[in-house]
Formats: sequence, structure tokens, C-alpha cells
Amino acid sequence: MIYTLTLNPAIDYVVFLDKFNIGEINRSQTEKLFFAGKGINVSFVLNELGVKSVATGFIAGFTGEALEKAVENENIKSGFVRLKNGNTRINLKLRHGNETDINTNGPYVENSDIQRLYKKLDTLNSGDFLVLSGSVPKTLPNNIYEIIMERLEGRGVRFIVDAEKELLLNTLKYKPFLVKPNTYELGEMFGVKISVDEQVSEYAEKLKEMGAQNVLVSMGEKGALLFDEVGKQHFVAAHTGKAINTVGAGDSMLAGFLAGYILKNNFDYALKLGSASGSATAFSEGLANKEQIYKLM
Repeated sequence: MIYTLTLNPAIDYVVFLDKFNIGEINRSQTEKLFFAGKGINVSFVLNELGVKSVATGFIAGFTGEALEKAVENENIKSGFVRLKNGNTRINLKLRHGNETDINTNGPYVENSDIQRLYKKLDTLNSGDFLVLSGSVPKTLPNNIYEIIMERLEGRGVRFIVDAEKELLLNTLKYKPFLVKPNTYELGEMFGVKISVDEQVSEYAEKLKEMGAQNVLVSMGEKGALLFDEVGKQHFVAAHTGKAINTVGAGDSMLAGFLAGYILKNNFDYALKLGSASGSATAFSEGLANKEQIYKLM
């Protein structure tokens, strides 16, 4: 089973505008609601591709109830820890030619809530996947990913980490099954600006040397690179199309890759499905559906 962990999920309120003037009343063309958070995005796309998962993390208040209901309405199993106070955050996304996002902080998480999450994760078994993705809210220990991986070390749980800089680097000692930086994030980890494809391969190999079993790098319009567990490199070119929405594209790529690996046990197919999933979301207003994804295969 795949478990996706979203420590600070959100409801994304996307407002489409003809124009946006600061200090004035602006009227929208239309609005859309999306139930989000990196792990939840992964669960939604996995579900589209016929792969089951359990979505877990912290939810709170009436917005948390709405998010949990939306997940369950998609026949995705939920295993959230419900907080006593606060509300799951609402993020505002303004679309007026450019993408302007206002992301809020989210509710306070107490130590007793963290302990309840740990107990849920303690039920994972050998062969299960645990997706750890996104930043850590300031109300949580900044090494929570490491704590979780240390608790589960030796049980045969396969970790997937999609995070930035030290948050990802500090997990490498637990030999995650997969890490997924983009080109910019990869460069940030090593204090360099990556400008040529050869550097992507060079620094992806460094992540493997530091402990990652497989490294998947999304390279935007240049495609995607996988450096697999036996040292083989796989590459897929980017799809052509009009980019409408970048939110969730990386999560969709990760979901497509996992689905492809589980369904076919083949890295080339997994990379191809991951690329199609990421691009299909980028070409859509929200997360891509199965039809949109397979059209690009």
C-alpha cells in the first residue's frame, strides 16, 4: 500500500481575473476550489491511475472536514489526525496572466497530535511505500521526516521524499527508495546553479552516493531524468503544450512514476507515465485525470 503524508494540507481557492489592481475592488471571472497539499495531490493522481493509497496528515476544523470528505468521495482511504483547535488552511491563488499565490500558515499542532501520527505510521508493513513530501510547518519539529524514517527503519518500508534542501538531504542516511528534486532544487542542495544537462546527471549521482536508491529529476521543458538503483540513467523528453497551471505538476509526476513502477515494475514505463502525468496537470486548470494523462503516453 502507498501512504501519502501531508503535514499541512490546504484548500486552494483559485480566483481567475481579467485584471488585478492593488487597492481596488477586483471582480473575478470565475473561481475554483481544489483540495490540496503535496501528498494529497499524489493520492488524487494515483487514484486516477487505478492505484490505491491512504492519505494521512493533520486536519482541523470545518475546512479539515471538507477536505477529508473530498478525499473519501474520490474513494481514497483517509487516515488523518484531527486536531482539536484551528482550521485547515485556505490558500488564495490569483490567476490574471501571472500566478500570484498567498499561502497561509495552518493550525497549531501539539506534541500529543504528533504522537498520534507516529502511532498511525507505526502500522506500516514491509513493502509499503510512504511518500514524505512538502515543507514542514513551523509548529512541527523540523526533523520530523528523519524521526519518522528512524522509527520505521528496518521494517522494509520504502520511503519517497519530495522536499527541498536540507529537509531532503538529511533523509539520505535512511536510504530512501526515491527522491524527486527539480533542477532548481537540485542545484540549491549543492550550492550551484545548474545550467547544462550534464550537471543534472552529476548531482543526481551525488544524491545516490549519499544514500538515495533512485533519483528522479524533473527538468521542466527539458524533460526528466531518472538515475536508477543500479546506476542506469533514463531520460524522457518534455511534452509540448500550453502550460496553464504549475501547481501539482511535480506531485503528479511523482504519482505517475509510482503508479508506473507498481503496475509494470519497469523504470522506463514509470518515467514515461510520470512525465505524462506531470505534463497533463501543467496543461490543465487542476490535477489531470486519467484520460488527459494517457493521451500523452
